[in-house]
Amino acid sequence: MNQGKFTFLGTGTSQGVPLIGCICPVCTSSDPRNKRLRSAGYIVTPEVKLNIDIGTDFRQQMLRAELNDTDGVLITHEHIDHINGIDDLRPINQLQDKVIPLYAEARVLEQIRERYNYIFEKSRYPGLPKIRLVPIVPGDTLMLGDLEIEVLRVYHGDLPILGFKMGDLTYLTDVKRVPQETIDKINLSETLITSALHKRTHHSHMNLQESLAFVEGLTPKQVYLIHCSHQMGTYEEVSTELPPRVELAYDGLELIFQY
Repeated sequence: MNQGKFTFLGTGTSQGVPLIGCICPVCTSSDPRNKRLRSAGYIVTPEVKLNIDIGTDFRQQMLRAELNDTDGVLITHEHIDHINGIDDLRPINQLQDKVIPLYAEARVLEQIRERYNYIFEKSRYPGLPKIRLVPIVPGDTLMLGDLEIEVLRVYHGDLPILGFKMGDLTYLTDVKRVPQETIDKINLSETLITSALHKRTHHSHMNLQESLAFVEGLTPKQVYLIHCSHQMGTYEEVSTELPPRVELAYDGLELIFQY
């Protein structure tokens, strides 16, 4: 077995934490674990470096983590907080002199073409992002460098989106419902990263109670919760409410996984 490293570049919601103008105990906390950029991850193995999602905070996340390279971006879905950093791939294109593939469902790639139409014009303006759109579907297995990645299906409300399994690590975000075929894959994992928005019911996200009920019947030895809003509560406060194998993730946390 080989070892890879996963870094939580962000663990917050679409608005981030702190929220503009909010004076709640979470948003005014001095604990760095309560400062959450939009949810995203970074994977490193001996042969490949990959981003999961590339949202509004991508530039800040890469600078903060002192990262300057990626071999590709795995995209869960088309919402702004998951794709709005595409233009900030330009320095990596220039520094590393390469085109960067984006892996997503065809529906999501079409949204990228529409929103970033200037990238795909026949007469290219110098300095535009250099990206390659690669369609993927649930059930696919990608071999990127030395890392095998299984593409999974989950549901963000009624919206079908993607999760990813890399060795003994599974990454899911913006989850409301998980089909059985994905649960079967999760149960082959040692570590699960999944989402819990806050403590109230939400139409397209699991709240904390739903997320804990979901993972209770699963077999991974460790669970990390992401995509947490300021309404969840402080890291210190919520940590006392969680069962032993479940933790709130926080920005900058690093995990070692096997593949």
